[in-house]
Amino acid sequence: MKIILPTDVATELEAHLPDDIVVVRVDSEGNLDSDAKDAEVYFSWFFLKPTTLHRVLESAPQLRWHHAPNAGVNHIVTPKYIERNLILTNGAGVHAIPIAEFVIAYMLSHAKQLPKLHQQQTQHRWQKGLPIQELLDKTLLIIGAGGIGQEIASRAKAFGMRIFGSRRHPQPLPNFDKVVGSDEWKALLDEADYVVIATPLTWETKAMIDAEVLHLMRPSAYLINIARGAIVDEFALVKALQDGEIAGAALDTVFTEPLPPESPLWSLPNVFITPHCSGNSLRVKERSLALFLNNFTRYRQGKPLRNVVDQTVGY
Repeated sequence: MKIILPTDVATELEAHLPDDIVVVRVDSEGNLDSDAKDAEVYFSWFFLKPTTLHRVLESAPQLRWHHAPNAGVNHIVTPKYIERNLILTNGAGVHAIPIAEFVIAYMLSHAKQLPKLHQQQTQHRWQKGLPIQELLDKTLLIIGAGGIGQEIASRAKAFGMRIFGSRRHPQPLPNFDKVVGSDEWKALLDEADYVVIATPLTWETKAMIDAEVLHLMRPSAYLINIARGAIVDEFALVKALQDGEIAGAALDTVFTEPLPPESPLWSLPNVFITPHCSGNSLRVKERSLALFLNNFTRYRQGKPLRNVVDQTVGY
């Protein structure tokens, strides 16, 4: 069997593959080191360029299964891709722990006034009396109670928070006080102190956090986006933040990345910007390779694969 592996991790993976596997390496530009016409499997790597993906697809007409390490695959599932009728699996779960920890950090930063305290330190000012809050008994709404949402909930519950969640097919979940359908979460906005966006980017979720949603949130509510920037109407968000419709936002993802220097988001005092790094961890690579190798064994044995993406819905 012949498989296509990214040069970034090919050497590490080859050490764990059976001797009868033939490896074709592909670099970040889509250049292959040997013929891939009869390759069955393609494991892409992070920051996959559309041009690289299309070059691989054109070079491997017999491809059957593609594994992407990302949780979000909106940049992969294009009409041209869907035409190939490939099995697509993703890296859902490998980033869940670092992202969940970041969400806790964002909430604690807001509740404990950490930006203001750090500012006082840099100014050598000893000033007490800031309105420092607790997370205990606060209500957290997680839009997208999938793997990442559930990891967030397990940590937030340890702080004594009340947790609501939404998902396409609602069901009772550990650590959630309530789980509703994907069209019912708006009714919970007036109860939420923190709103976390953890849903995939699809045609249905694009710009769904719009002016109406922001208006329904509490003036004291804090928005956190660790999903995709396009899920938020950025113009509406800037206005809501400037007008005090919501208390603030932590944004790990934005519509245009990198965030342009002229964006007003940079200078708003109630915004915490991070450079799409909430999923980063020294252990993500380890988990990504382990997931692919486990799935490759399943593929060889004819067993169901983990994390198969429904390409009609985008996750």
